[in-house]
Amino acid sequence: MATISRRTLIRGGTVIAGAEAGEAIERGEVLVDDGIVVAVGRSLEAEGAEIVEADGMIVMPGLVDTHKHTWQSAIRHRCTDIDLNPYFGEMFANRGARYSAEDVYIGNLLGALAAIDGGTTTLMDWSHIQNSPAHSDRAIDALQESGIRAIFGHGWPCVDLFDWIADSALPHTDDVRRIRESRLSDDGALVTLQLAGRGPELATIEATRADLAMARDLGIRTSIHMGCGVERGELAAIAQLGEAGLLGSDLNFVHCSESSDAELDLMAEHGISISLAPQHEFIMGGIGYSPIDRCQARGISIGLSSDTEAVGPADLFVQMRAALAAQRSVVNEGRSRAVPVPEPLSAADVFRMATLGGAEALGIADRVGVLRPGYQADLILIRGADLNLHPVSDPIAAVVTAAHPGNVDSVMVAGRFLKRAGALVGRDLEGVRAAAQESHDRLLRD
Repeated sequence: MATISRRTLIRGGTVIAGAEAGEAIERGEVLVDDGIVVAVGRSLEAEGAEIVEADGMIVMPGLVDTHKHTWQSAIRHRCTDIDLNPYFGEMFANRGARYSAEDVYIGNLLGALAAIDGGTTTLMDWSHIQNSPAHSDRAIDALQESGIRAIFGHGWPCVDLFDWIADSALPHTDDVRRIRESRLSDDGALVTLQLAGRGPELATIEATRADLAMARDLGIRTSIHMGCGVERGELAAIAQLGEAGLLGSDLNFVHCSESSDAELDLMAEHGISISLAPQHEFIMGGIGYSPIDRCQARGISIGLSSDTEAVGPADLFVQMRAALAAQRSVVNEGRSRAVPVPEPLSAADVFRMATLGGAEALGIADRVGVLRPGYQADLILIRGADLNLHPVSDPIAAVVTAAHPGNVDSVMVAGRFLKRAGALVGRDLEGVRAAAQESHDRLLRD
């Protein structure tokens, strides 16, 4: 099990409290008490605290992954060389109906542990594998057992798939009410609930209206894939929601690669955030160009996402680098053609997307995403002395452009160390590997 000390002082590292100017403290300290950050600075009074020496390390907020199909983690890299529509066919039509509740459990556990190992402390589990109530329960079990801070996004079944996603008139499965009432009723808990919605690209506007009304009645936010591919972009689903009066700041949209500028204007107007997975949006044919430049220009709150390990890695370091390269490529190309371009992203801008921006996208920016008094003690320690990082002249640039999961020394969530000295704490990893291999082999057996 993860270790916990009610009072912990992390001292001697370079503390990046947030992405704003002046929030990096050399030889800084972070004091944690009962899972909460109580002080950040130097020479803090910490009587009775466990001392964690962080000399040579970067101490920073944990990464926030705003959208991950965690259930797919045991079929890693299966879809890296295929386009979007074949991916849908492979993972949903071909494999999704095969998933047992235990397959979902081990996929979620494996994916959550890999996220922790890579420095992610908050994960939005975008779970569209609700083949039965047991599938949902086992997904939640795995998230809770991993120790990560998680949002369980309740989606739809892969059984009778086209009844649910082909202009479906079916309302979202009512089992989400059971989960809200019996399992995830506490919005202050480590694992909470949101709706993984279909929206007008997959369901009728009437069904979408009913789904959003249910989510709002339950007091939960909703995340929806939008404009992912040309044919879906042509449906102008964001505009449809606007015309129906359904847009609101409790929504998060994913990808929006082929959504129009007018639709992005609607997002900005209604305070709707976006979740982007730049690496996936660039390597998978059919998604469309990552709209990071268009969103940045409109001031839309951007969070980063690892999307699915069937296509890419479990960590957000890759997504940070892809985001920086993607937006700068647009700026550089525009400058070469003498056309108007947005301001280039800085490393600090991208760092913010992976931390506080992600928290904003998920509606939890009042508790995670920065290291400030009163916030949850979700933080990571990165070994700045590792050869790929040392010497560290700019800690934020080092994290964004060069760090990787192997540099993550320690991970703390709500005051608990889930990883220390480079290893996950108290985990039977051989057992996890064996269960994941068994699930992998069964699901891919034709």
